[in-house]
Amino acid sequence: MESSTLILHNSLSGEKEVFKPLIEGRIGMYVCGPTVYNDVHLGNCRTFVSFDTIYRYLQQIGYKVRYVRNITDVGHLLDDGEDRMMKGARLEQLEPMEIAQKYTNGFHHMMNVFNTLPPSIEPRATGHIIEQIEMVADILKRGYAYERNGSVYFDTIRFIEDKHPYGKLSGRIVEDLLAESRDDLKNQDEKKHPSDFALWIKASEEHIMRWNSPWSVGFPGWHLECSAMSTKYLGEHFDIHGGGNDLKFPHHENEIAQNMGACGCTPAAYWLHSNMLLLNGRKMSKSEGNTISPTELFSGNSPHITRSYSPMVVRFFFMQAHYRSTLDITDDALQAADKAYRRLMESMRILDVYSEAFPQPTGAKDAEIKAAMDQCYADMNDDFNVPKSLASIFELASIINAVKDGHLAKENISADCWNTMKTHLRKFVFDIYGLKDENQSGQSDTVDHLMQLIIELRKDARQRKDFPMSDKIRDVLKESGIQLKDGKEGTEWMYL
Repeated sequence: MESSTLILHNSLSGEKEVFKPLIEGRIGMYVCGPTVYNDVHLGNCRTFVSFDTIYRYLQQIGYKVRYVRNITDVGHLLDDGEDRMMKGARLEQLEPMEIAQKYTNGFHHMMNVFNTLPPSIEPRATGHIIEQIEMVADILKRGYAYERNGSVYFDTIRFIEDKHPYGKLSGRIVEDLLAESRDDLKNQDEKKHPSDFALWIKASEEHIMRWNSPWSVGFPGWHLECSAMSTKYLGEHFDIHGGGNDLKFPHHENEIAQNMGACGCTPAAYWLHSNMLLLNGRKMSKSEGNTISPTELFSGNSPHITRSYSPMVVRFFFMQAHYRSTLDITDDALQAADKAYRRLMESMRILDVYSEAFPQPTGAKDAEIKAAMDQCYADMNDDFNVPKSLASIFELASIINAVKDGHLAKENISADCWNTMKTHLRKFVFDIYGLKDENQSGQSDTVDHLMQLIIELRKDARQRKDFPMSDKIRDVLKESGIQLKDGKEGTEWMYL
């Protein structure tokens, strides 16, 4: 491992803590996945990209990680009392499981577009109904739940009376935990207390997604699936539980209560929460027209942006703020991210060109380069501070560009240091940050071939002293967002 000290901000304590895995060298990590009744939201994409970076980094520093991320394909109730999956099925005239499969496929596609690694295990809620029923039975046995008319509710007052810390994660007190469980709004009169939440809900006649249980034909409560699946695949107590900040209450708070109620132990030692995306300084809202989807970002088909942005530029944009901080999407910020991403990819390509041993090295820059590389790990070990580590990456990129432009003599860097920097940058940029050079993959190969042809035509025009044609090629490309850079090694192109 690059460093033995990893610091995490634990939402449960509200403080930074030294990370100590339950089993040396191994980590169990659970992240709440999507509810697959419509297209994945851009804010969710940021969360999954953030935890993908965390997953990648943990592996890079030597941990063997079991990463579990669920698929919620059981219908849970919206604030108006309508089932999410049934609503999607009704609107699209499909069966609920067709809806689930359609949007699961869409989610996987979008995660692939953003170059996220697949989790180690991706369990579906509908595939774990037995485990959820068994957990409800365990909670009932321990006296922390009660049955009413075929539904089963968690007894929060009993749980609190037994000195369990309900509300610790979200910082709420029970008096504030009124009718916010969202999954059983039609049955408030069955509860002993408004803060009680449903573990199992008796299905109405029109409810399609339903299963047999000891209490009724019904379906599990919203929070139960994550408790059951994290326990099955990671054990009763595991290392890290992650998700969006909006899930702290009621979802994660109730997960903790369910696990404590079933086995007397908290599920995770460390809780990590990503923050929300804003759009032009405001919370995203469909009803107010203040929203943008990943597809709209990629196509440019939105009134909030002036042009399209590629998936890797959007992923790079996500890196501009710490995962626990809000991030504001603006057209200006996206354009800045686009330019910075292009500069970084150009630096990565220069690394491969200048890979030969440097003559008579003095190594004057070696110490500075090593300090910047060490700082990358120091920042990532400080609660995965990607923006700060990225600043050190750009320090190294500046040194590379200075060598390329002739502003820094090659003699200032030893060959060993250059090659170490090359390995370090490739590890961080591609393996940890999860970026790809879009000029070196897929359809961009065609663009690169066309650009090489244009560069050759311009070179031919210059050799014929047809400078007006040479300048016209350069200027038209610049108007199209492409810059040509002439140097000792020839002419290169880059996006502006």
